[in-house]
Amino acid sequence: MGTGLGHYIPLVAYLGFWVMCVVSLTGRPLYGLYYVMPFLPYRTMRMHFTDYPLNAQSLTILLVCVLVGALIKGKRLPPSRMYITWVAFAIYMYLSMWVGTALGNAPAPLWLSDYNFVLWKDYMVLPLLLVAAGLVIETRQHIRTVILITAISLFLVDRSALLESLSHSWVVFDENKRTSGPIAFGPNQLAAYLAQFGVFFWGCAATLKRFRVKVVLYGLTGLTMVTTLYTFSRAAYVAVLASVAVLALLKSRRLLVLLVVFLFMWKAIVPGAVSERVEMTHDSNGQLEMSAQERVDLWTQSKDLFLNSPIVGIGFGAFMYGEHTANLKDTHNYFVKVAVEMGLIGLVFFTILVVQMVSAGYRVFRKGKAKDPLMEALGLGFVLAMVSCLVANAFGDRWTYIEINGLLWVLMGGVLRADSLLTDPASRKRSIRSATGPPALAAPPGLAVSAR
Repeated sequence: MGTGLGHYIPLVAYLGFWVMCVVSLTGRPLYGLYYVMPFLPYRTMRMHFTDYPLNAQSLTILLVCVLVGALIKGKRLPPSRMYITWVAFAIYMYLSMWVGTALGNAPAPLWLSDYNFVLWKDYMVLPLLLVAAGLVIETRQHIRTVILITAISLFLVDRSALLESLSHSWVVFDENKRTSGPIAFGPNQLAAYLAQFGVFFWGCAATLKRFRVKVVLYGLTGLTMVTTLYTFSRAAYVAVLASVAVLALLKSRRLLVLLVVFLFMWKAIVPGAVSERVEMTHDSNGQLEMSAQERVDLWTQSKDLFLNSPIVGIGFGAFMYGEHTANLKDTHNYFVKVAVEMGLIGLVFFTILVVQMVSAGYRVFRKGKAKDPLMEALGLGFVLAMVSCLVANAFGDRWTYIEINGLLWVLMGGVLRADSLLTDPASRKRSIRSATGPPALAAPPGLAVSAR
């Protein structure tokens, strides 16, 4: 803007974390959750906090304050077995690190100097988000506001990433021009975030009835799909197509026709650089290109590691300490990673957790059909986001990044609360009468649609 004030934005944002800590502890923990949400994917902003005290811990500290503030106010979690699953899984993951130590695969997970322990600690922020969201999201109005903030966050990431991508010429594909956007970890991570929240709002747009909000949400979806195209991530393309197929089966069968037409005509629709990127999977001789072949070789090695210790694995976080194909430190498939590092026990835990998440979203979608279109939209959008997330994780770890999945776990808290409100009419009435929480932010008219 040319005012010279942009230099102070990171400082103001950082100070906002500490203000919201006080606000959360003194009776308004929902404000703390609202404040932290846009910062979850926007890692580049949080990286500007490095000059300030406790910079790396500010997000976690605010979440703890939200939890403590909610408990002080006597708030309760919506009922779900997912909390038990997470506690058991978290304990198993920590014990698994000691298995890795006992097998000589990794250092003892004792402190922040041990990188496997740091991975576990950062991973635990995701269930922390779930619990915080479950406690403070209490009403339909809160759910509406959380969806609105998620939409704003997605738009900000879209804008930043697309402007950077389009600043380059894309006559031909160039790996060096790909952008990580505000996610900061890499273009494939950015693409995973965009794909799952793009289809989330696609599902919302397909469900809500108000014309104006449908236009806004379809516009946001279209912007996100264009941004996803220019990430040049083949995994994200597959994730979007799979999610659209599920959307067609659950909501609009006509999409199946459009999907088939697109699959036959995609080369004439997408930019030439995107077509070039997709066809790079094989070389001119029909052989897998180098990066794809490396992944196949890596998965073959991973299979051997799994067979050597199929029950408990080699230890959580231990894979990165070994020597593998092309010196790669990740399996490039999260399901393979879970199997190798945590064995069949870890796979069982992970499967139960995923089934619980998808089932909760689907329940809200089905119940919302008869009672509340906003809840129906939330449930359908969440199911589509989970489909996209799971497909993307077949191509690499997109599960443990708070930048990719932080908002997904906030929405999971909203889904659990929505399930409770739709199941228990008494709790729905209490939530309407509740005057203790802060007022929701203004929302587009369509998101304020009343229950049927």
